[in-house]
Amino acid sequence: MTTPHQFVYKVAPRAAWDAACRAGTYEGSADDVRDGYIHLSLCEQLAGTLAKHFRGQDDLVLIQFETRALGEALRWEVSRGGQLFPHHYAGLPTSHAMAVRTLHPGKDGIPMLPEDLATC
Repeated sequence: MTTPHQFVYKVAPRAAWDAACRAGTYEGSADDVRDGYIHLSLCEQLAGTLAKHFRGQDDLVLIQFETRALGEALRWEVSRGGQLFPHHYAGLPTSHAMAVRTLHPGKDGIPMLPEDLATC
């Protein structure tokens, strides 16, 4: 399935991302490995993803990837609330990361999006 979306995002613990950078590939979280693909989000899905899966966690990073760089391993599948979510059926080459940003916890324990992404 093609998509008009230019970017997808992965939230990961900093230590896991740092280890992936040393290895050259991010193989995913325990949930990703269990499900057989790496869970990604569109910008407009990030707030829900952070609230549902990352409340109370700190030292997280938000990694941005360009969809076209991920090739055919990137698929769009129905998930939470019937929405199409990006799923990547291979390790993510860390060299494809366009940006890596630190996420800071909000007062409610939910990691806050960077200001430029908070309104998408």
